Amino acid sequence: MGRRRPRTGHDWKLLAESCAALLERLPELVDEHLRQLTEYSPVYGQVLPYDEQWREAETAMRIGIETLSAPRDSPRRDLEYAEDAGRRRAQQGIPLELLVHAYRSAGYLVWDALMEGVAGREPERLAMLMRSATMVWSAVDAQAATATEAYRATEMELRRRTDEQLQALLDALLEGQQTPGLAARAAAGLDLPERGPYAVVVLRAERHDARDACPRPMLGAGLRFIWRMRADCEVGVVALGPGQGLDGVARLLDGRCQGPGGISPVVAGLAELGRARRLAELALRTCPPDATDVVRLDQRMPTALVVSQPELAARLVSDVFGELLELEPGDRAVLLETLDVWLSCEGSAGRAAGRLYCHRNTVFNRLRRLEQLTSRSLARPRDLIEMTLALDAYRLSGVGR
Repeated sequence: MGRRRPRTGHDWKLLAESCAALLERLPELVDEHLRQLTEYSPVYGQVLPYDEQWREAETAMRIGIETLSAPRDSPRRDLEYAEDAGRRRAQQGIPLELLVHAYRSAGYLVWDALMEGVAGREPERLAMLMRSATMVWSAVDAQAATATEAYRATEMELRRRTDEQLQALLDALLEGQQTPGLAARAAAGLDLPERGPYAVVVLRAERHDARDACPRPMLGAGLRFIWRMRADCEVGVVALGPGQGLDGVARLLDGRCQGPGGISPVVAGLAELGRARRLAELALRTCPPDATDVVRLDQRMPTALVVSQPELAARLVSDVFGELLELEPGDRAVLLETLDVWLSCEGSAGRAAGRLYCHRNTVFNRLRRLEQLTSRSLARPRDLIEMTLALDAYRLSGVGR
């Protein structure tokens, strides 16, 4: 197979003449181009007024034709225009496939017009065009590729800006801002109902990689979660389905999220997410440092009352455990652990002894010593409440340690 003859200066002169003749037919080519595009998809005619479409198509095709016969070291104005066109089409929301199709369609139209201009005449000019085919289609491919790259970069930037705007709306709701129309804008952007049952989950993320705090996306049991990362925690907004309550939230989170964490009570709409977040954070504060559970505030109310009043909590620990705090740390820890286990075993000394690996009489002896040191009786309901709350305050606040 013989080598392809390189294009000569005479070839470039003939190509320039063909392109100049084609530019005289440009208006009819633009009309035909727009007709073909609209026939291919009605979307083309729905984005811009016809006059504006015509001007843009005329500019693109004229620059493309001029580029074919321009000196080899000339700036690629066609690629500059393709980059601008890619950005505009992304901003206008035209699908990328239609943008690429427009470039291909224009390329076929220009090529066919070039061939028609010499068909049956001037064999030398026809041979020149055939030798130039690779260059012509390389130019079209480069234009389409440049437009595509600009389109995708713009689309990514627009998506990033949209995500940032939605995150800002969600953050404003979680901070409890009451700006007029805020909840409605967030509902539209996040595709959530403005009114309806919601809950908020707060997970402590300081003890592990925050990215592993909870898997995303989390859907199930009629629930939808939207997560936001913060410096020391991860916040989840839960949209509850019809008839759903906190039991479904707790079941879904159990075993799928690394705790500790807190779940707020149900609130009636997006405008109340700020209050729900504060209550979820309060539920989280009822979890001791070594906890791994995600707990509901409505099931930790006594403890929540303690941690929400740190000054009173400190006073409660001092009043109830005053003499106990003066013991050696080891002795104090044994007595408080016994009380904690006995309470979790619902006052059963036998079950507590099994968990503590000691005799039930040992449990009784430790509890009697606690009663002596605190001047309180575990048999009296009011005293039992005080000791239970004081134990929570001691474990959660570190008061007296």
